[in-house]
Amino acid sequence: MDISVVIPLLNEHDSLEELHDWIASVMQSNSLSYEILFIDDGSTDGSWNVIQKLRKKNTAVVGLKFSKNFGKSQALHAGFARTKGDVVITMDADLQDSPDEIPELYEMIKKQGYDIVSGWKKKRYDSFFAKNLPSKLFNWAARKISGLSLHDFNCGLKAYRSEVVKTVEVYGEMHRYIPVLAVNAGFSNIVEKVVIHQARKYGKTKFGMERFINGFLDLITIWFISKFGRRPMHFFGLLGVIMFMIGLGFATYLGIDKLFLNPSGRLIANRPEFFIALTTMVIGTQFFVAGFLGEIVLQSRPNKNRYHISEDINV
Repeated sequence: MDISVVIPLLNEHDSLEELHDWIASVMQSNSLSYEILFIDDGSTDGSWNVIQKLRKKNTAVVGLKFSKNFGKSQALHAGFARTKGDVVITMDADLQDSPDEIPELYEMIKKQGYDIVSGWKKKRYDSFFAKNLPSKLFNWAARKISGLSLHDFNCGLKAYRSEVVKTVEVYGEMHRYIPVLAVNAGFSNIVEKVVIHQARKYGKTKFGMERFINGFLDLITIWFISKFGRRPMHFFGLLGVIMFMIGLGFATYLGIDKLFLNPSGRLIANRPEFFIALTTMVIGTQFFVAGFLGEIVLQSRPNKNRYHISEDINV
């Protein structure tokens, strides 16, 4: 199979049929074999009924329905696990991503050999202050922290070589940073392509301040995990040793001062340096223990899904 199109959605009842017909038309006109995976992330507006109707009309449609809203990352995780195409395309269900971009994205993966082609909506039709400005700030910070020169981490329209989506594990709100996760997994051949952005035709945006803040927190998480995720002791152990040595230094100074330099001075327990030494040594020990616990958790964590699929209409 040439292409798997993965579309996570939440309450996009009005746009699904139009999106499906558009994708099918593009695929047929370019003689591409395909499947369309709709992942219903707990919709309450009848989106699942539309997906079931589309499945009856077109056997290339695959539908997954979550029992509740688990988030876009979990929806992508479920979709990636079921893809069969050589190239995987992700796009949003709100018709703001154009399916006309799919053939060129496919060619860039198959013939030019890229691991990921990330869309860049250079010209947007969203509210400047509510979405565009926060998005620009977010993307600037993401470029600085991740080291990837992408202008639009938030763009849902991306193309992946199949091996990438089968290797990278998407969780939390990490869907924005799949290219970063891919680089950490060894897939570094990533390019950006300017794509068309269309104004929202139906429904309302799911973007809000909560997602904006969570995006920054997830970015810091990815940076930390990429640096120390495989060896937490390297981070916590180092901090623990530094803190413990500071406390030990203060304690040694207090001991020498009391025994040799000023035997008739104040009791050690009455001096502030004593509490500094005690506190830093305790904190250092705690960091060290945290490093050990991190290593234990890393070695024993179960590999299980973080969502529950209540229905699956893929034959």
